[in-house]
Amino acid sequence: MARRTLTHDRCAAMTEPTSQTIVRSGQAIALRLFDIAYEIDLVHIEAGRRARAAEASRARLSAAPQKAIAFGVPPVALPLAPVNLRIGDAEYRLAATARVYEFGVVALSLRADVADLPWPAFSALVNGLDAALGDSSDGAVWDRMLWTLLAEIGPALERPTAGKRLWEDYVLGVVSSFAEPMPAARIGAADGLDLVALLAGETRPLAEAARAELLAHRFSYYEDDLVVLGWDRAFIYEPRGDSDVADVLEVANAQLLEMRYYDELLDAELPRMYELVAAARRALNLVAPARFARLARGLYTLVAEVTELTEKVDNALQVTEDVYLARIYADALALFRVPQVGAAVDRKLAIIRDTYTALYDEASSSRTGLLEVLVAVLIMVEIVVALTRHG
Repeated sequence: MARRTLTHDRCAAMTEPTSQTIVRSGQAIALRLFDIAYEIDLVHIEAGRRARAAEASRARLSAAPQKAIAFGVPPVALPLAPVNLRIGDAEYRLAATARVYEFGVVALSLRADVADLPWPAFSALVNGLDAALGDSSDGAVWDRMLWTLLAEIGPALERPTAGKRLWEDYVLGVVSSFAEPMPAARIGAADGLDLVALLAGETRPLAEAARAELLAHRFSYYEDDLVVLGWDRAFIYEPRGDSDVADVLEVANAQLLEMRYYDELLDAELPRMYELVAAARRALNLVAPARFARLARGLYTLVAEVTELTEKVDNALQVTEDVYLARIYADALALFRVPQVGAAVDRKLAIIRDTYTALYDEASSSRTGLLEVLVAVLIMVEIVVALTRHG
């Protein structure tokens, strides 16, 4: 498996972690993903950026071979203007980017680069970034970024989302190197470098069961790399500088967001469907078949659209050979409960399909019954005419 090249010198001399362990190079990254449209024309966005001589590129995983794991339809990565944000007592200039996915999601990212920062300060920075962006006064940062982006890519949106948009947040603490080589086995261990404050935002000691649950989703490929997943945060230790794990987690969050969107869409559609069916059944016999048929066509269109888009969401990432990234991706989907939300969407689609079939059959039966009545009336008219002529 050639996912990475192992640098043996990093594993040669491992030091014991302490509270004063120094993060030589790292990043605190905050993501917010929005559902903004039914579908997005990525080619249109690329053409618009080229016309303005602005940067745009198709995202790809940096280290994994393309045949092993790749985006289904690579999103368009767009650099945005840096954002100034106060985190704690310091002012940070955060690098900002956006990734636009074909299935209607945009992932906004804010990144604070750090160097030579003690571990407790790094953990506090990750927590502070999350708190600052979630604060009532600074939460508008994401909205300003989104509106600026929408002003640019608006023409590429097919059926933009109306009203309140769904969103998902995720925070990453990424370490590229420590001041001294760090064994991954000691990070998060009870007698090693503590991850609890970073992953849970807690400064008080957690119970052993809570610690075990918090650190359960742990992955390493080499001796000196580590990924620990949480519901809304993750820690990544990656000395080779690969961004593949972060990219995979972004895709998993995008899939969760879209499944939530379709789950809520169908939740709202089912009561409306029941009302329309009841109204169609109350209609006069002469117009009922047409109403049944029209309603059935509408339900069929809804099922087709949702099915097409959920398939695109399911195929956002194609995994074939990279077992390590595949495990992280599958665990993230399970942790985020994407399969459960997807199953709920499938159940509601099945209800609508069954209703469509029943309406179609009812429309056909109503037409047949109406034709039989018309034939009987025509026969009676002919009999009356014949008797009248005979008299």
